[in-house]
Amino acid sequence: MTAQFLYGGAGMILFVLGVWSFLVHDPLLRKLIALNIMGAGVFHVLIAIAYRGDALAPDPVPHALVLTGIVVAVSATALALALGARLDETPADERQPPTANGRAPDEPATRPAGPRGDNDAA
Repeated sequence: MTAQFLYGGAGMILFVLGVWSFLVHDPLLRKLIALNIMGAGVFHVLIAIAYRGDALAPDPVPHALVLTGIVVAVSATALALALGARLDETPADERQPPTANGRAPDEPATRPAGPRGDNDAA
């Protein structure tokens, strides 16, 4: 068994475990961890694809993709954690989606629009 098959197989197993975990668990944090596990599986498969044998150097393009993917994954994870923390701070009754006119269902109208369609009546 070569290192290429080991990395490729481990990557596929990680991806399948991440998909399973994403589908099974409800909490947002567990879904985020599952997405990161899926990403790690994809990174493993890309590293396995880069291998071209003992005589040749590995292909640099998949390695560059993996490095870029790691940076993007860390940034997206930080953003998702910040949004999840903000969502946990908001009371459940304030999470109502806005209606067609852009206001919350219980929010009163401020004043009618002016002649140009804005709220400046002057």
